[in-house]
Parts: sequence; structure tokens; C-alpha cells
Amino acid sequence: MFFCCIRKKTLTIIKEERDHMDRISELPDALLLKILSYLPTKKVVTTMVLSKRWKYLYTLVPTLEYDHTSYQDGEDRSFSRFVYCSLLLHEAPVLRVLSIVLGQNTGAIDIGVFVRTAIKRHARHLMIEIDDTCSAETINPVMLPTSLYTGCTMLVSLWVNNVVLMDSSSTVSFPSLKTLFLKSVKYPNNEFVPKILAGCPVLENLFVDRCPGDNVNLFVVRVPSLKILLLKKASDIHSDGFLIDAPCLELIGIIDNTKGFCGIEHNMPKIDAANVCVTCNRTEQILSSLTSLQQLRLCLMTSKDAYPEGISFNRLVELTLCTSAPEWLNLLMRLLKDSPRLRVLRLEQVHLDEAVNPRPSWNEPTHVPSCLLSSLETFEWSQYEGREEEIKVAKFIIRNSACLKNATFYPKSTDPTEKLEMLTELSVSPRSSSICQLDFGRGTPTVRNIIYDHRLMKRVRQTFHQ
Repeated sequence: MFFCCIRKKTLTIIKEERDHMDRISELPDALLLKILSYLPTKKVVTTMVLSKRWKYLYTLVPTLEYDHTSYQDGEDRSFSRFVYCSLLLHEAPVLRVLSIVLGQNTGAIDIGVFVRTAIKRHARHLMIEIDDTCSAETINPVMLPTSLYTGCTMLVSLWVNNVVLMDSSSTVSFPSLKTLFLKSVKYPNNEFVPKILAGCPVLENLFVDRCPGDNVNLFVVRVPSLKILLLKKASDIHSDGFLIDAPCLELIGIIDNTKGFCGIEHNMPKIDAANVCVTCNRTEQILSSLTSLQQLRLCLMTSKDAYPEGISFNRLVELTLCTSAPEWLNLLMRLLKDSPRLRVLRLEQVHLDEAVNPRPSWNEPTHVPSCLLSSLETFEWSQYEGREEEIKVAKFIIRNSACLKNATFYPKSTDPTEKLEMLTELSVSPRSSSICQLDFGRGTPTVRNIIYDHRLMKRVRQTFHQ
């Protein structure tokens, strides 16, 4: 009797599971394909054994994603066989996503086959990533075929990492491309970057990560339609710098500490946020073009006269300034004077390993900046050392900020006695604001990434997730 009950219960469970699977199988193809598109291609193919209903469904999934790094060493042949077979059997007329990630042993796949599939299936999003490190050497450099430049007319986003772009006598044409990501790319010559960007008439988002092996001297970005530009260059690249002509930019991030040329040709009236960390002899063109922004994170290591007199940042409400440069104090007071609506001020050390020598001297201004009198609400200082000039600056801001709500200091020292002395000295300083809360934070604050958190970047990430 007992075994009979167990057998009956087991049969019931099997029937319920079969019924559940049948209910999934009854869903329309469009919904099933959408569900499958969220799975890695390797797992999608395994659904063919579920039932007759699923036998060929995997061949119509509009997403193909291959990851060589998920295979064990010595499985190159298994990986390549899987890629070629699934590409051959695939029948979706349009590919929403076509992606491949290869390890440094890139000989496992003929990338030309991959690109031809992107062209034939009118791919919307194409990603070709070789390894994930920013390095100069790859065992077998991947050279992208020139057919990519003219055949992918429906491509909306292109992501390439650690590849070689081949020269082409024909024009480059990406009429639908809105997002371009170039990391550790080797170019045929200096003129090719402007050439490829000129072939993207509706490009809105450009992400460039220049790594060792980058062979472009002056990196020129001329894109009238561009809204987001992130340009990062490794410190061990020797080049002449960058030149930007993108008047419709709304978001810009530049990290370039190689003492090259820094040029922006036109004003950017739509600019909203910027993260600028550069080592240039002259930075006047950069800040003069950013007068319309609301959020600014700034680190200028070599520029004494950061921007011309008469420039105002009337919309700036949030400023994060690096205190590693010798001229940071003068730059701080200029920005406070020229930013009448500033509400948030953060001071930080970006280059912790670089001692400021000589130390900047503090000269208290004869006039209090208007933002201290009428708008500043938040003041944060990370890596605070309690040096003489730092104490004077901190006291000046606390004493004159009539609307200040919070003043938070994150000491560089971990010694409890030193921290107490710093807090005691600041706590006895007069405060213009009766509601100002003075606090010493613990550890190092998490600096909000004004680029990553921006609404435009969130929209880009949402597009990729979808």
C-alpha cells in the first residue's frame, strides 16, 4: 500500500511537470524567442531536445552570443565547431545582437565569417571583444575585414575591443550607427579615425579607451550629432593629444595625463556634465567650452591659468575638484567666484601618490564668493590632511557659507589622536549657517560618478540591457 502511494505521487509530479512544460510550449513563438534571447547561445541550443515544438525554435532566436572564455583550455576546436555550426543553422532574418568574446588565442575563429553573418543578417548590435585587458600584445591580432565598413548599414551599436582596423580605399558608411565603442584598437593611420567618424552621420555616443599599441598621434573627434563622449588614454601612450569638435555634446569625460595637446574647437551650449582629468600645458579651450554645464569633476595637473578672465559658470551646481595640483587653491577660488549657483562642493585627491611640491599658499580673498553667501549647501573634503593652507580654506568656507547644511571631512590620517585634533580645530571655527552640521566621516567616501549616473548614460545602458 505504501509503495503504491509513492508510485501514484511520483506519477502525479511527472504529469504536473509535463503539463507545466506543455503550457510553456503553448506560448506564441514571438514570446518564446524573446525569452530565449536572454540566454547564452550555448544554452539556447540545448532547448532543441525538449520536444518537437522546440526542435528548430533555437534557429530563429534574434540573439547570438559566444564566449570563448567560458570554455576550458584545449577546447578551442569544440568552441569553433559550435560557433560555425550554430551560425550555419541559424535562420533568423534579422539579428538583434551578435556578440563574440575571444581569449588571447584568437585563432579559434575566423572573424571574417562572423562579420559576414552580421552583414547578411542585418545585425543591429555587434560586439567583437578579444580578451578584456588593455594590453599592447595579442598572440594572434584580429584584423577586421573592410567589408564591415560598408556592409552593416542597419548597425545601431558597434563594440570592438583589442582589434586591428584595416585601411580601405572606399568610404566608411554606418548610416544607422548611434553608439561606437573603441577599446585598445590599432588604426591604419592618423586619418582613419576622422574617416570612420565621418561615416557615422547619426552617431550619438562615442566611447574610446586608448591603450598601449594605439598608433594615432592626434586623436580628432569631429561629430556634429554627438551627445556623449568618453575619451580615456593610458598614461604610457605617447601621442600629441586630442582635438574635439562636437557642439551638441551633453556629456563629456576626458582622462588624458600624457601632457599632449588639449583642444576643443567650439562652445558646447548643451553640455550638462563633465569629468575632466588632464595634464595639458594649456586648458583654456576646455573650460571655456563648458560654461553651460551643471556638474563638473575637474583635475588639472599642469595648468596655472585654467581659463580666461570673464568666463562664468552660471548653471554649475555641483563641483568636485582635485587637490593634487600645485595650483588647486587658485583654481578653487576662481571657480567659487565664477559659479554663483553652486550648491555642492567636493574636494578630493585623485593622484594620491603624487606629492604637491611646492605646497600652494593661501591668500584670503577680499570679497566672499556669492555662492557661499546664497547657495552652497554641501561641502565634503576627502583625504583631508589638516595642513595649514587646508585649515584656512576649510574655515573660510565654513565661516562664510550662509546656507551650508553639511560639512564633512574624511581625514587621510588613521590616527585617532590626529583626527580628534583636526575635528576640534574645525569645530571651534565660527559658522555663518546656524543649521550647519560638522562631521568627520569614516574611511574614504564613495565619489559619485557624475558620468555613469547621468540620465544619458542610464539610457545607453538600458538600451544594451534590452
